[in-house]
This record gives sequence, structure tokens and C-alpha cells, in this order.
Amino acid sequence: MTIEHIDHCQLPTRWGSFALHGFLDTESGKEHVAIVMGDPATTAVSLVRVHSECLTGDALFSQRCDCGAQLESAMASIAAIGSGIVLYLRQEGRGIGLLNKIRAYRLQDAGADTVDANEALGFAADQRDYSMALPMLSHFGVKRVELLTNNPQKVDALEGLGIEVVRRLPIETGLTSHNREYLRTKLTRLGHLLSQPESSA
Repeated sequence: MTIEHIDHCQLPTRWGSFALHGFLDTESGKEHVAIVMGDPATTAVSLVRVHSECLTGDALFSQRCDCGAQLESAMASIAAIGSGIVLYLRQEGRGIGLLNKIRAYRLQDAGADTVDANEALGFAADQRDYSMALPMLSHFGVKRVELLTNNPQKVDALEGLGIEVVRRLPIETGLTSHNREYLRTKLTRLGHLLSQPESSA
């Protein structure tokens, strides 16, 4: 995988001003971005969120998942300390793409959970690849991170790339009546480290 840094610009948000950096995977043609505040290279450990694209949750305000709420929480956490990075990776639907995600949602409407829906369409439960995180973080001189995630697979993936995860920070937010079963499936079938959805606030 060859990741090329293309350019950057200012990104003013309600949490403060970030820098938006564009990266290109020259093999696949996929475009990823890093949302950066401060100079992470100047801190011994950088606060990082590795966030996979979710058009429905991040941009269309869907309550079927907790993705949009997690993205907002991560940006607010970074702004609170004035430094950190959100890697926004183009891996819609845990790697199956937007149109297949819509197909999977239709199966979920009929009663399947998120794992069974993906598998019924011929995909693995989670097809994401985090290898682009290494060159993206390396661009900013980041080698040690505090990782905002409930997913131990992300911790393992980053450590497997040689990035030291000093601490995992939970990011439990966005529980709604529409995603309770989805979060329960994350807990029981995908190994996410979550409170029981019944007790989440």
C-alpha cells in the first residue's frame, strides 16, 4: 500500500479550528483524510481516533448506529486538550461499501443482525483494513497514541503495525432506541468493549 499526502487546508468547526489533510492510496484510488488539531509530533503520546466512514451516521444523522456520535465525541475530546488526530478512513459499512450497506440494512429491517446481514451478502462481518493508519500517522511523526475506541481489533491492528497504543479510551455515546440491538451485537458478536446497552446512558 502506497499512501501519498496530497494537501491540507483549514477546517473551522464548532469545536475549534482543525487542519484537514488529504491522503491518496495510489493503489486503490481511495481518498482518506486526517483531521488534526495542534502539532501532535510535539506530544509524547497523541490522542487518536481511527474512524471508518459512515455516510448514514456521520452526515445523514442516522440513529441506526453510534458512528456520528462517536465522531463528534472524538473531535470534542481532541479540542478539549488542543491536540490530536482523527483518521477518517473510506471504509463504509465495515468495508463492504455504501450500496452493499444499504442492502445489509434492508436485511436488518427484516430481522437480521449486522453480522448475519453482512454474511448473507457474502462478506465477512468486518472487512476493514487499517494498514493506511501507519503512513498517515507517520506523516505527523506520531508513534505512540491514546486510542479512542471500543474495538480491541483496532488496538491489535495498530500495534501490529508498530504503533504503540499506550492506552485505550472508551468512546461510548449515541445510544438510541433504534441502535440498541446493533450495539448489543457489537458487544456479543464483534467483541467490542461496551457496557450492556440496557444500562448505557
